[in-house]
Amino acid sequence: MNEKLVVIVEDDLDITSVLQTYIQAAGFKTKCFNNGLDVVLWVRNNQPALIVLDVYLPGKDGFTICKEIRDFSQVPIIMTTAKIEEVDRLIGLEIGADDYVCKPYSVKEVVARVKANLRRFNNHLNSNDKLMLDGDSFCLSYQGIIIDLTTIEFSLFHLLYSNPGRIYSRTQILDLVYQDYRNVSDRTVDSHIRNLRKKISVLPLKSDLIISIYGAGYKFQAI
Repeated sequence: MNEKLVVIVEDDLDITSVLQTYIQAAGFKTKCFNNGLDVVLWVRNNQPALIVLDVYLPGKDGFTICKEIRDFSQVPIIMTTAKIEEVDRLIGLEIGADDYVCKPYSVKEVVARVKANLRRFNNHLNSNDKLMLDGDSFCLSYQGIIIDLTTIEFSLFHLLYSNPGRIYSRTQILDLVYQDYRNVSDRTVDSHIRNLRKKISVLPLKSDLIISIYGAGYKFQAI
């Protein structure tokens, strides 16, 4: 996660310019979008610290963007809109927005909300800064980032994760993870390990979680 990067999604160029100036003056970097088409993919690949998201955008509306981002990230989202109807605020909050600001707004207030939401989010991360596995949904999460795994990937990762530092040979993995390992080869294990590493690579970690031990197998490296 880029702790100093704030995304501004706003189709009004004048508002974008002023908001960008004030947010940068507060010590943050910014990335601006004037439509909703490319926002979700960019957020997935770049992991910003916070998003200021307008509701009514060309290409894709803010509600849809917020909902799609919540499928893979808990990044703080402050939604903005020219409408003041309560139903809009409720929809935004119900689909995962963290805060809501109605236009016309004070830019200084938006900056204050950016700081407050980041402070609250970072406090939450610091109190729960560990890798979490969910056996009901077959996913793992770390610092607000959620990664979906297949059943086999989850079982394989859970085996290694449950015994940090222990080396498992391919034969042991075949025996413990795959229901009918007679029809599975060592190459299948290696392929699933590669897929796991690729998915896990989006996490803000300083080292790999799954370590290859030449001639022996694989182990989980504790964070």
